[in-house]
Amino acid sequence: MQRDRMDYDVLIVGAGPAGLAAAIRLKQLSPDTSVCVLEKGAEVGAHSLSGAVLDPSALDALLPNWRARSGLNFTPVSEDRFLVLDEDSGWQLPNWSQPPVLHNEGNVILSLGELCRWLASEAEALGVEIYPGFSAAAPILDGEKRLLGVITGDMGRDKQGNETASFAPGMEIHAAYTLVAEGTRGSLTGELEAQLDLRKACGHQKYGIGIKEVWRVPASQHQPGLVQHTLGWPLANDTGGGSFVYHYGENLVAIGFVVHLDYANPYLSPFEEFQRFKTHTRIKAMLKDGERLEYGARAISEGGWQSLPQLAFAGGLLLGCAAGMVNVPRIKGIHNAIRSGHLAAESVAAALVRGARGACLADYEAALRTSATGRELESVRNIKPMLSRFGTLGGTLLAGGELWLSTLGVRLPWTLRHRKTDHAATGLAADYAPIAYPKPDGVLSFDRMSSLVLANLSHDHRQPDHLTLKDSAVPIAINLAQYAAPETRYCPAGVYEIVDKSGAATLQINAQNCVHCKTCDIKDPTQNIVWVTPEGGSGPNYRAM
Repeated sequence: MQRDRMDYDVLIVGAGPAGLAAAIRLKQLSPDTSVCVLEKGAEVGAHSLSGAVLDPSALDALLPNWRARSGLNFTPVSEDRFLVLDEDSGWQLPNWSQPPVLHNEGNVILSLGELCRWLASEAEALGVEIYPGFSAAAPILDGEKRLLGVITGDMGRDKQGNETASFAPGMEIHAAYTLVAEGTRGSLTGELEAQLDLRKACGHQKYGIGIKEVWRVPASQHQPGLVQHTLGWPLANDTGGGSFVYHYGENLVAIGFVVHLDYANPYLSPFEEFQRFKTHTRIKAMLKDGERLEYGARAISEGGWQSLPQLAFAGGLLLGCAAGMVNVPRIKGIHNAIRSGHLAAESVAAALVRGARGACLADYEAALRTSATGRELESVRNIKPMLSRFGTLGGTLLAGGELWLSTLGVRLPWTLRHRKTDHAATGLAADYAPIAYPKPDGVLSFDRMSSLVLANLSHDHRQPDHLTLKDSAVPIAINLAQYAAPETRYCPAGVYEIVDKSGAATLQINAQNCVHCKTCDIKDPTQNIVWVTPEGGSGPNYRAM
């Protein structure tokens, strides 16, 4: 197929904090370098979702005066709370008992989407070209497996993949260096990892699903700057996860729930656990008489240090959550994403100055691994494996002990490996009892369909399905028969349903509901579901998540 072509010095895939930080730093160092950023969301920030409590250290290094000139809606953290819940009550742990690395003093609460939109405006002011609504559908590799750029997604194909009257082929975008910053479980990242064997020297990645709502509450119960996290109810001890509640802005509360995707019980529904969580006595008081404004979900990379793939390869680099730079015990990754973009830009700028185009920039990987990001990921490398092996109670106690030792300068000499992949951790339905979740009350708890309205979804149902099956028989013959169709529960958007067609059970895929969280691509026990890139501009249009 004949495709139009554009050429740049640097191509960045993903207008998140890592990609935009890289774009800004490149232009700071080399104003004449041509930089293009592709973003698959309809606008910058449309697919950005995080808590978010920001450690500002990396942003301070990139843009030292950002507080004074950003116009961002951010709230300094004023109070830290950590609670352990049971069904009826909860216990607040004293702050002195928690390792200092977990404290949030000096951090700020904000919307990741708003942060990204502001970073995009800064990048554009420096001359960066940003193109929302364009997905990177495939890498362009030469015969020596050097990354030359990407092909953007075709537009205007019908359900069967045929060209319609509005068909527009994707473009080839070539660059001396392509920085892949598309976030957790990115499709381009996965293809590059497979083709270039980038995971040969690391452990498999681990994931969680984060589900979030934004509420507006009465001023009388708003506590600006409050950061609260919980462990325990409604999750069992053998299921990792917890909650966050952040008070910020004009009477806004960001409330969310994270479930680690290595849970075993196939009847568990992260969405329903979140809805049930909000009915707890200590939580519902915060939301009383409030209004739910937004809803969304996103997978989180949790593997950490031992799951980092090879970050540099000929013609390209992996940045931020595409590589997996979330610090699990701190529940933070934005600062690491920004720092990775900063370091990547410095490596690329230096290479372009010396005339090296399409090289493998191993100095970026070395710089990242020895930077503050590398040091903090290495220092918490055993926390996620401890939680997976010893459960919430035992894992938290052991993790706390290791974090305190690290605070005192004691480094344990071992690195625990991750055992099972998340999909392999899924147990058989015969070994578990179904979970009876309460019906939503429409006040604190809600169903999926009413929640999706608040995600502002956009999806042309005439396009080819982006949720594909390797084998159409597997969902019924294996997933339903052996695992009780877990895709109907782990998906937070009601994409997957088991329906009766002519007396036979059939998997129905409601692709138009997809919020692009990538959970199905991760948790499907048979790895039969494949998430491929839909038309650019599809998916959620988050305003301030």
